[in-house]
Amino acid sequence: MAIERLVEPTASGDKEEERIEISLRPVSFEEYIGQEHLKNNLKLAIDAVKKRNDGSTLDHVLLYGPPGLGKTTMAGVIAHELGASLRVTSGPAIERAGDLASILTNLKDGDVLFIDEIHRLRRAVEEVLYSAMEDYKLDIVIGKGPAARSVRLDLPHFTVIGATTRTGSLAGPLRDRFGIVHRLEYYKEPEIGQIINRTAGILNTKIQPEACKLLAARSRLTPRIANRIFKRVRDYADVNGDGIVDTVIAKKALELMEIDYLGLDPADRNMLRLMYENYGEKPVGLTTIAALTGDEPTTIEDFYEPYLMQVGLLTRTPKGRVVTEKGRKHLQEMK
Repeated sequence: MAIERLVEPTASGDKEEERIEISLRPVSFEEYIGQEHLKNNLKLAIDAVKKRNDGSTLDHVLLYGPPGLGKTTMAGVIAHELGASLRVTSGPAIERAGDLASILTNLKDGDVLFIDEIHRLRRAVEEVLYSAMEDYKLDIVIGKGPAARSVRLDLPHFTVIGATTRTGSLAGPLRDRFGIVHRLEYYKEPEIGQIINRTAGILNTKIQPEACKLLAARSRLTPRIANRIFKRVRDYADVNGDGIVDTVIAKKALELMEIDYLGLDPADRNMLRLMYENYGEKPVGLTTIAALTGDEPTTIEDFYEPYLMQVGLLTRTPKGRVVTEKGRKHLQEMK
């Protein structure tokens, strides 16, 4: 049985938590902390579009990287900097080509269409998107059988922003239609600290500098997780203290949540322990790890591996995954 995880980098699905998360999102490059290389490149492209002022639109943008790093937030920032309306959808939500056609025909000139999990678009939907992105044309078939005929409609000029955790799953023709392609990297601890301070200010909560550093160190270098942990620590401070997040309160709350000094939760440690206890230093296949933990192989690849590899606790080999020496030492420390 899979363990419920506080440090899951995906959105929780809780409506109230989603509402708070949206309120914490920055709306401009100035407010957006971190990802300096990405911001500089996007700022240049947006300034160029504005300076030309000839009706042209920003090239289509593909943002990729692990979940929770701010791809959706960046899409909102891009739309704001362009002074454009943002339309949001996701790959799984567009089930048929007709669904995409409905979305595209309701866009206006200059609009930004954000497609989350774009790697999960169906092939038939992708094929409709090709001509829409390249030529701003929509090819639809009217009727069935011998009486069917193809009609080409003009579309407004718009910008697609696609977000994915798996660029390798994108079809080549779709990937080639993005003029701006960038990877979002894991944040540095000082940047996570700035994000926590900003969140504390928005939520009217006082946090001491040392407590902020402590939370930043345990947030897996991921803004979404940092905000989620901070909100839980704030709750603990409200119930068990005076509402101020200091080091003592932060440590007790983190201990209650079972998040260790590297940001690992029970599910992470459980996976590493099962791998090491059953296979030692031998490589373990992805499906075997999934069977050990009760998770889907894609969950292992998308949500466990990236951070565990980032901090050097897990490594990939041609034959499978291996718990590193650092990982083995960490398991010993956490016994």
